[in-house]
Amino acid sequence: MFDWFRRTLRRISLRSKLVAMMAGLMMAGIAATAWGTAQTTQAALMERVDRDLASSLGELQTGLEVALRVGSDRVTGTSPNALTFFGQLSDADGEVVLTKGVGTVDQPALPPITPELVNEHGRRPFTVAGTDPASRGWRVKAVMRTDGPGTMVIAWPLRDTVRTVEQATASILVAGTLATMVMSLVGYVITTRAFKPLSDVERTAAKIAGGDLSSRVPKYPMETEVGSLSESLNVMLSRIESAFKAQQVSEEKMRRFIQDASHELRTPLVTIRGYSELYRHGGIPDGEPLSQAMGRIESEAKRMTQLVEDLLTLARLDEERPLESQEVDLLILAHDAVADARVSAPDRKISLVGLDGAPPVSAPTRGDEAKLRQVLVNLMTNAMRYTPEGSPIEVAVGSRPVIEGRDTVVLAIVDHGPGIKPEDAKRIFERFYRGDESRDRETGGTGLGLAIVAAIAKQHDGSVVISDTPGGGATLELRLPRIELSEMQDSYAEEPHEDEIPDIDEVSDAGAVSDDGPVPDSDGPSALPAPPPPPPEK
Repeated sequence: MFDWFRRTLRRISLRSKLVAMMAGLMMAGIAATAWGTAQTTQAALMERVDRDLASSLGELQTGLEVALRVGSDRVTGTSPNALTFFGQLSDADGEVVLTKGVGTVDQPALPPITPELVNEHGRRPFTVAGTDPASRGWRVKAVMRTDGPGTMVIAWPLRDTVRTVEQATASILVAGTLATMVMSLVGYVITTRAFKPLSDVERTAAKIAGGDLSSRVPKYPMETEVGSLSESLNVMLSRIESAFKAQQVSEEKMRRFIQDASHELRTPLVTIRGYSELYRHGGIPDGEPLSQAMGRIESEAKRMTQLVEDLLTLARLDEERPLESQEVDLLILAHDAVADARVSAPDRKISLVGLDGAPPVSAPTRGDEAKLRQVLVNLMTNAMRYTPEGSPIEVAVGSRPVIEGRDTVVLAIVDHGPGIKPEDAKRIFERFYRGDESRDRETGGTGLGLAIVAAIAKQHDGSVVISDTPGGGATLELRLPRIELSEMQDSYAEEPHEDEIPDIDEVSDAGAVSDDGPVPDSDGPSALPAPPPPPPEK
C-alpha cells in the first residue's frame, strides 16, 4: 500500500503537489480554527448557563419548598424566568418528592440525588444526558435543601447551546472550504506562472536533446533564485556546447590522424613489398642493382621506424607524464645544436646570436633537458630541410622581460628561405601536415617534427610561435618560463661561448643529422627499375 502511494505520488507534478500541500495546510488550519472556536464558544455559553443556574437557583428552590409544604404541584411566587428551569426536590435518601418540568418530552436523566452526590460535585454544575434520544443534554446544579434534609436540583437543556456551537463550527468549515477552493485555484495560477522558468528549462533541455546545442534558458533577474538558476544553467550549457564542439574537433583530428598515419605507414610498406616482389620474380639482377634495392628497402624501413618512433613520442606526450624537471640553460643547448648543425651542414653559415642583435646570453628555464634538445634538433632539421642549400641560419637565445604576463626565455631559429604561407602557418604544428613545397617524402620527413615541438613546449608550460623573417624566411620561436639559474651553472652562463663552437674544418667527417634519420643522397640517376606505384588513396 505504501509503495503504491509512493509511486502514485511520484507521478504527480510538482505544481499539483504544491497546490495540494497548500490546500491541505489551509484545511488543517481551518479545522484547527473551527475546533478552537467551538471549544471557546461552548465554554463561554456553558459559563453563561452556569451563571443563569446560580442566579435562578434560590428563587426556584424557595418556590419548590413552599409548594411542597402546602401540598401543591404548582410552583408560585417566583419570577417567570425562574419558572423556565427544570426543578426537583429529593429527600435524604434521594427519593424524588417534587418535580417541576419545563413542558417538553425531554427531561434530564438524573441519578438519585443524594447529599453524597452533592458533596462529590462540590456544588459545581455538571452535565447529564436527556431522556429523549434526540436530547442534546442538560446542565445540572445540585444543592442541599434549606427546609430540611434532602437535595434540590435545577437544570437547563443544552439544546440551544449545542446548536449554537454546531452552527458556528459549520459556518467556519464551509467558509474555510470555499476559501480553500478559491485559494487553490489562485495558487495553481500563481505556481504556474512561478514555474514558467522551469518550463523554459524543460523546453531548452528538449531542444538540446534534439541536437540544438545553441539553445539557452531566458535570463531572469539575478536577485531571484530563478535568475541565479538560469545563469548557472546557461554557463553549464555553454560549457557543454564548447566541450561537444571540442570533442567533435578532436574526433575529426583523430580520424584525420589515423588516416594520415595509415597512409604514411602504407607508403614505405608498399615500397618494401614492391622491391621484394620484384626481386622474387627475378626483376633485380645481382650486383649493384641488388645492392641499391636493398639500400632502398633499408631506407624505407628506417623511415617507417622513425615514423613509429615519432608516433610513440607523441603518444607519450599526450599522456602528460610528469617531466624529469631540472634547471636547463637554453644557451648551452643552443651552443650544442649549432655545433652539431655546422658538422652536418658544412656549406651553411650557422650562427649563435642574441635576440634583437644583442650577443647571446644565458636563458635559464626548468624542464626535461632531453626533450628540449629534441625540440632544437627538430627545429634545426626543419630549417635546413626547407631552405636552399647554403642559406644562412641564426640561432638566437636570450630573455624578454614580460611575454604573456611573465618573464620568458626565448630560443629562435631564424632562416632565410622561401618562408611559410599564411594558410600553412595556421596548420604547421598539426600532425602529418606538410606545406605544398614539401610533399616529396624524401625531403618532407614524417610530418610530425613540429607537432612534437609544439607538444613538448606545451608540456613545459611554454609555446612555439612562427613569424616572418625580415627580408624573407621564417622564424620559429620557442618561449618558456624564465627561472633564476643556480650557482652551479652561473660560471658557464657568463659568456655566450660562440668561440668554443668548433669550425667545420676541424671535423674529419660530416654525417647528415635530422629528426627523421640520415638524409639520403639523391644525386645522380638510379640504376634500379622503378618500384610499383603506391595504391590510390581512398
